[in-house]
Amino acid sequence: MHTVKIERLAAYFSLPIKYESRRRHIQRFLTLFSLSLPVFWFPIIQAIINQEFAHGSRLILTIDRTQWKNNNVFVIAAVYKKRALPIYWQVLKKKGSTNFLEQKALIKPVLRLFKAYQLIIIGDREFC
Repeated sequence: MHTVKIERLAAYFSLPIKYESRRRHIQRFLTLFSLSLPVFWFPIIQAIINQEFAHGSRLILTIDRTQWKNNNVFVIAAVYKKRALPIYWQVLKKKGSTNFLEQKALIKPVLRLFKAYQLIIIGDREFC
């Protein structure tokens, strides 16, 4: 796993301003309220899916929750070339499994995003 630090990004950021100003610009960008998964990531993932899958075709989605270090991560992904391509995820503020309302909140935006496809959602026994 690689770690990227803001300081390293600022060193490569090509703006004709001082290093410290570039670092602050990057910090402000990363904390923007409008920088959210649906706004930033959904158009990218939708373009990939539209390019690789014909409208009306079957799209297999997986849903899973995992404890990663101190984070409880809840993810829905598309199966693509024997890999899981993350579509949407949430870091839960609790330990343990999810309930139906949390599962519904994760799936709902993805259903809207891929309404032109036949969706199959696969999950283990935790999911309703």
